[in-house]
Amino acid sequence: MRILLAVDDSATSETAMTLLIDQVKPSGTEVRLLHVVDPYPERLAKRMGSHDSPDFTAARMKQRAFVGELLERATERLRSAGFSVSSSIEEGDVRAVILEEAKAWRADLLVLGSRQRKGIRHFFSGSISEDVARDAPCSVEIVRP
Repeated sequence: MRILLAVDDSATSETAMTLLIDQVKPSGTEVRLLHVVDPYPERLAKRMGSHDSPDFTAARMKQRAFVGELLERATERLRSAGFSVSSSIEEGDVRAVILEEAKAWRADLLVLGSRQRKGIRHFFSGSISEDVARDAPCSVEIVRP
């Protein structure tokens, strides 16, 4: 079985990983960790530079270093549970990249967390998990906090 696990630094991602470890037999299971970074991390770039001159290069480097550490910890946790693990850091629109990776990697199952945004936040940003579930080329498990 090939499981694509979309992760970020949220508690929901931790819950999704715990659920995967508890519910799936590691024998013969490949897990691919995927984290999608924003190609233009504006808020971080402004903090690292200034409002008038954001430092996107430094922001991207800091973002990738943080995500690399996040994926290393997740990889170690899954490997110690007996899973075969690979990981990937991609840039772009989160929804599109998750769907592209699931298709290209030929995932049997896609696991991701839901932040359960409501009201105006949901209206403006939508739900990544809903969009992915609707268009995914495989089964999807959405983990709630």
